[in-house]
Amino acid sequence: MQVYIMSFIVGGLICIAGQLLMDLTPLTPAHVLVLFVVLGGVLSGLGLYQPLVDLSGAGATIPLPGFGHALVSGTIEDINKYGFTGIFSGAFRVAATGLTAAIFFGFVMSVLFSPKG
Repeated sequence: MQVYIMSFIVGGLICIAGQLLMDLTPLTPAHVLVLFVVLGGVLSGLGLYQPLVDLSGAGATIPLPGFGHALVSGTIEDINKYGFTGIFSGAFRVAATGLTAAIFFGFVMSVLFSPKG
């Protein structure tokens, strides 16, 4: 039960931070998206994001910083396993399923529905 509460709190705080950045600064949603992905990657590289993931589970992995964390942690894992070539394989390995699903479902939706415009 505790992980559900922590997931809700952490995920909600990340979303609140994003909304405040868009409302109170001149940053566009695209700027905030890039900022959060990079921030997640940097925090992951410094070893600071994994404790947040351990504490809140999906509350930290589903929002945008979680994508940056996945890319960096996958790259570090593959570097440790395969050496230099892991730089090129790690990010693709961890992101492949999500990106494939996004492309597939985007294609299906574009075939099923026509845009209004």
